[in-house]
Amino acid sequence: MKGMRENKERIAEIVKKVDDSDEQLFWENGEPKFKKKSEVKKGKSSRARGARFELKVRKDLEEKGQTVDKWSNNVDLESGRLMIAKRKFNPFTKFMVIGTGFPDFITFSHVHDGLYRIIGVEVKINGILSKEEKEKCRWYVEKGTFSEIWIAKEKKNGRKNEIEYIDFKEKYMKNPNKT
Repeated sequence: MKGMRENKERIAEIVKKVDDSDEQLFWENGEPKFKKKSEVKKGKSSRARGARFELKVRKDLEEKGQTVDKWSNNVDLESGRLMIAKRKFNPFTKFMVIGTGFPDFITFSHVHDGLYRIIGVEVKINGILSKEEKEKCRWYVEKGTFSEIWIAKEKKNGRKNEIEYIDFKEKYMKNPNKT
């Protein structure tokens, strides 16, 4: 009984802290974590902006005659194998999020006589890949999974936002010292 009373007091204390501050309470692995409400709002809007840009890229590729599909695989760099991407659980919507593979899309375009060009497309608003993402792209290129990997980046043209496609090989694999 004593343990329950201590837990109730601890939880009441945590709730009081949240009510008095500009922080929001999250539970991770059974432990309370605090995040600023402004940061939570910023993260939410950033994810929404990224999702909108991803949709815009997909439509742009389809308009250019590419057949586009969501890529649902990922590379395990430790074992050096291609595997199914793990699904993520969204605790707020109670749904499993599908499509967490890397890169975001795979595109097919017919070249001639049963020959197709397969391109992996990773969507990044700022166009910057993390170290791990660069290693995964390098793995895909070296194994011949994709003929090319493009990084879709948002580019400002006056007041209009356009999509710029950067070839991974040209940017990161020309100079072997660049990572």
